[in-house]
Amino acid sequence: MSAAASSTAGRDDVDRRPLAARRRQRVLLQVACVLVSLFMATPIYLIALAATSSRESLQRFPLSFIPDSFSLETMQTFLQSTGILGALINSVQVGLFTLVLSLVIGVPAGYAVARFAFPGRDPYQLFLLFTRALPIVVLSVPLAQLFLQTGLYDSALAVVLLHTALALPTTILITASVFLGVPRDVEEAARIFGCSPIQAFLKVVIPMAIPGIAAASIFTFVMSWNEVLGASILTLNQRTLPAQVLTSLSESPFAYRFAGGFLLVLPALIFIFFMRRYLTNMWGSTIR
Repeated sequence: MSAAASSTAGRDDVDRRPLAARRRQRVLLQVACVLVSLFMATPIYLIALAATSSRESLQRFPLSFIPDSFSLETMQTFLQSTGILGALINSVQVGLFTLVLSLVIGVPAGYAVARFAFPGRDPYQLFLLFTRALPIVVLSVPLAQLFLQTGLYDSALAVVLLHTALALPTTILITASVFLGVPRDVEEAARIFGCSPIQAFLKVVIPMAIPGIAAASIFTFVMSWNEVLGASILTLNQRTLPAQVLTSLSESPFAYRFAGGFLLVLPALIFIFFMRRYLTNMWGSTIR
């Protein structure tokens, strides 16, 4: 048998089934990702379509999934409603201050959990998870009484403190998992070349942990933006947008409800859009 015939027979004897199975798995994974994305994007698209359509087009039957008219009349009327613009500003302020406060406290705490061995470290992490298991109403009612006594009730600061308490456990656990992935050798090398511990943390560790910090930031901002029960209990006149929408749009026309829903979703989407480039993995488990 010639060498060419032997080579051809060798290629024919190769089992290609594992490679084909792997390709099928990748195709199925891509199809699943597309289906999940469509499942999540369809309600947002429908809300945006209803909020930017004229009232006449909303009353047609059957409703069209393709926009045939564009009108900002509903959004303008909604934004001009009493208390809506102030509630929108309050939501932005509460979300940003909650984000900053959670990162200022949570990032060093996550670093300490990841880098230092101290008595009770594992029970401490378990305790953080237990705090997220508490219903929001369990925290809101005692906090409302405390804020009434201290003069913080019906203020943005009260909502910021509540949202920070809700976001801190997740922020600490996410950043701790990220810092575990940062090699100690890199940090020690920075200290050998003259960096202080704080400089090594800020100039070496933090840039490598940006993906996880971005994931924690997204979670914190979206949680603060969407939280409604605690903000409704702790405020009366300085309510956030979700609390204001909950109380004022229950009897409003459907067009205004769509406008309110779209305005609730839009800032969170914008924030995620600008933060996505810092992500290598949503939960910060991959560091580049």
